[in-house]
Amino acid sequence: MGFQQHGNREVGLSLGTKNKYKRMNSELREGYDDVLHQEDRRNSTRKYVIACAIFASLNNVLLGYDVGVMSGAVIFIKEDLKISEVKEEFLVGILSIVSLLGSLGGGRTSDIIGRKWTMAIAAVIFQIGSLIMTLAPSFSILMIGRLLAGVGIGFGGLIAPIYIAEISPNTTRGFLTTFPEIFINLGILLGYVSNYAFSGFSAHINWRIMLAVGILPSVFIGFALFIIPESPRWLVMQNRIQEARSVLLKTNESDREVEERLAEIQQAAGVANCENYDEKPVWYELLFPSPSLRRMMITGIGIQCFQQISGIDATVYYSPEIFKAAGIEDNAKLLAATVAVGVTKTLFILVAFFLIDKKGRRPLLFVSTIGMTLCLFSIGASLSLFSQGSFVIALAILFVCGNVAFFSVGLGPVCWVVTSEIFPLRLRAQASALGAVRNRVCSGLVAMSFLSVSRAITVAGAFFVFAAVSSLAIVFVYMFVPETKGKSLEQIEIMFKNEHERQGCEMELGDVEVEQLVKDKTVLTS
Repeated sequence: MGFQQHGNREVGLSLGTKNKYKRMNSELREGYDDVLHQEDRRNSTRKYVIACAIFASLNNVLLGYDVGVMSGAVIFIKEDLKISEVKEEFLVGILSIVSLLGSLGGGRTSDIIGRKWTMAIAAVIFQIGSLIMTLAPSFSILMIGRLLAGVGIGFGGLIAPIYIAEISPNTTRGFLTTFPEIFINLGILLGYVSNYAFSGFSAHINWRIMLAVGILPSVFIGFALFIIPESPRWLVMQNRIQEARSVLLKTNESDREVEERLAEIQQAAGVANCENYDEKPVWYELLFPSPSLRRMMITGIGIQCFQQISGIDATVYYSPEIFKAAGIEDNAKLLAATVAVGVTKTLFILVAFFLIDKKGRRPLLFVSTIGMTLCLFSIGASLSLFSQGSFVIALAILFVCGNVAFFSVGLGPVCWVVTSEIFPLRLRAQASALGAVRNRVCSGLVAMSFLSVSRAITVAGAFFVFAAVSSLAIVFVYMFVPETKGKSLEQIEIMFKNEHERQGCEMELGDVEVEQLVKDKTVLTS
C-alpha cells in the first residue's frame, strides 16, 4: 500500500511537471506568434506608407523636370522662336509666379474635395499645359501652355507634403515628408539628362521633345489614385471617423497607437470647430492671427522665402549662364556640366532623407545655410578674382555643386517638412498655401531678374548678394525655427501655444521680480 501511494505520488508529480512545461511552451509559442504578427504588421505598415508617399510625390517630379529641362530647352527656344533676353527671363520665371495661383487655389480646394483629388486635378492641368507647350507654333502659345503648367505645379507642389505629413507616423514623418523634395531633385536630374540626350536634334524639334517627356510622370499619377487613401485628418474634419480609423490602421503599427492618434486628431478638429472659430472664417484668422499662429506664420512663411531668395533657382535655371561666365562656350559641354549639378543635388538629398528624423530639423538647417553661404560667396569670388579659363571653370562647377549639395541637405527638404508640420489642422492647407505662394513669388522674382541683375552688377555680384541673404537665413533659423522631431502634429501645435504662454509668463515673472527688488531696496534703505 505504501509503495503504491508513493508510486502514485511520483506519477502525479511527473504529470504535473509535464503539464506545466506544456503550458509554458504554449505561452512561449503564443508570445512568439504575437511578436511575429507585430513585426509583420510593422513591415506592411512601413511599406504601405512609403508607397503612399512615393505616389503622392509624383507631382513633384513634374516641377523638378520643368526646372531642369527649361534651363537647357530655353537655349534652343531662343534659336527657334527668335525671342529676346527679356522674353527668355519671362518664360523661365513666369511658371513660379503663376504657380502661386495654383497654391492659393490648391489650399482651399483640398479643404473642400480632399488632398487626394486635388493632386489629381494638378496632374490633369499640368498635362494640358505640357501638351500645349510641346505643340506651340509661337511664343504666345508657348506662354499659354506655360501658364497652365504653372497652375498645375502650384496645386501639386503644395498638397504633396501636407498629405504625406498627415498620413505619416510621428517617428518617420520627417523622413517621409522629404520624398517630395527627393522627387523634385530627381525631376531636375531627368530634365538635365533630357537636355543632353535630345540636344543633337534640330532646334525646331529638340526642345519640343524635351518638354513632351514631362507628360509621362503625370500618367502614373492617375494609377496612383487607385492605391493611395485620403488623408485621415481631412476625413476627421469631414466627420468621417470610421474611414479615418481604417486609414490609420493601415499607417500605424498598433491599435493603441491608432486610437491615440485618432483621439488627438478629433480633439484638434473639435477645437478647430468650436464656437470661437465658427464666427471667424479661415481668411480672417490668417489676416488677424493669434500670437501663437503669428509665430507659426513667421516660421513657415519666412523659411519658404529664404529657400528661394538665397538663389537656388538662379543656380539651377541659369547654371549654363554661370558656366558660360566661367569660360565654357560649347552648348553640349554646358549641358553636360549641368548634369553634374543635377546628380549632386539628387545624391545629397539622401543625406536629409536618412538624417532628418535622427538628427532633427534644426541641425540640418544650420549645416545647410552655413554651407550655402560659403559656396555662394566662393562662386562670386571665383568669377570676380580670376579670368576665364579651366581653373575658373573647375572652381565654378565645384562651388555650384557645393551650393546645391548643401541646399539639398537642409533648406530644400526641411523647408517643406516644417511648413507641413506646424500649422493647426483647420488652417493647415490654406496657411501652407500662403507659404507656398511666398515661395513661388520669390522664386519667380529671382528667375525673372537674374539675367538683368547679372548684366547690371555682373554674375559675381549677384552671387555676393545671394551669399548675404543666405547669411541672414542662418540668423532666422536660430531665432524662429523650433525643433519638431518626434512630435505629433497636434503636439507641435500645442508647443507653439505653450511657447507663447511661456514667454508671457516669463515677462510676468520678470515684472514680479523687479517689483520685489524695489521692495527689498526700499526696506534696506529704511
